[in-house]
Amino acid sequence: MRAAVMRDRKLIVADVPVPTPGPGEVLVRTLACGICGSDLHALKHAEKFVETSRRAGGRPMDLGRDVVMGHEFCAEIVEHGPGTARTLPVGARVCSRPVLIRDTGPQTIGYSNEHPGGYGEFMRLSEALLLAVPNGLPTEQAALTEPMAVGLHAVQKARLEHEDAPLVIGCGPVGLAVIAALRLLDVRPIVAADFSARRRELAGALGADVVVDPAKTTPWESWRQVATVWREPSRAPQAPPWLPGPPARPAVVFECVGVPGVLDQIMAAAPRGSRIVVVGVCMEADAIHPMLGIVKELSLQFVLGYTQEEFAATL
Repeated sequence: MRAAVMRDRKLIVADVPVPTPGPGEVLVRTLACGICGSDLHALKHAEKFVETSRRAGGRPMDLGRDVVMGHEFCAEIVEHGPGTARTLPVGARVCSRPVLIRDTGPQTIGYSNEHPGGYGEFMRLSEALLLAVPNGLPTEQAALTEPMAVGLHAVQKARLEHEDAPLVIGCGPVGLAVIAALRLLDVRPIVAADFSARRRELAGALGADVVVDPAKTTPWESWRQVATVWREPSRAPQAPPWLPGPPARPAVVFECVGVPGVLDQIMAAAPRGSRIVVVGVCMEADAIHPMLGIVKELSLQFVLGYTQEEFAATL
């Protein structure tokens, strides 16, 4: 089959073997596949990507061998492997988490030498994880299930309360997914910031109440204008005596940029008691000033991926 292959730190088009579905697996033909920012990071920072995976206890790919990436996909069933229930027929459009269920444990699709992803013509998927694409949903939109599920997971992990005021920094695909999830759960007002005019336009379309160009206005000032009124003043955090002025409403900040330096900037600007949810994938080493978090009693939370239930709910 033809595939876009990561080989020798480059992305080339080459012929690779068609994968064979094992027990409980199906062979599918890729219909659409998104290019994730993590794929671009993996290509540019391949060694760091592998080392981080190793340190985190994962199964890192071998950069000396071919890798077919692609984990944001919609596909159609071509063939059922042995031991499958054949719940969905050949030709059915499906989405799936990019994971294979094996006796040795779950294995990643796309960041693997053995399991090609959606950049190839064919993939093998675990039948147990298949989700049928609802009638009427375009294939290209179905392929967005994966990044949209990342946003839903981030919002769910944040455990927002009705007094929380979200601020989304970065309106790329993940930031937009966070905005959509916040709006779906009716967490408002939503303030979003990005330098790109097109991304700001999309942020507004997906539910952001206030959209800011950081080159012209600090997102924090815009956030304060819409998030300073406490519906329950008794819930406001009490500032220590050495900090002047009335207590500010804490923010729930979703960092969706993934560039070194952004996290420290957010910590410096965030009001006391704020929670920072790190959704952006930064592949490079970064530095923060812990004393900022200590003095302000900030909470820092890192999130990744989604559950099967969140993936299904997103589709």
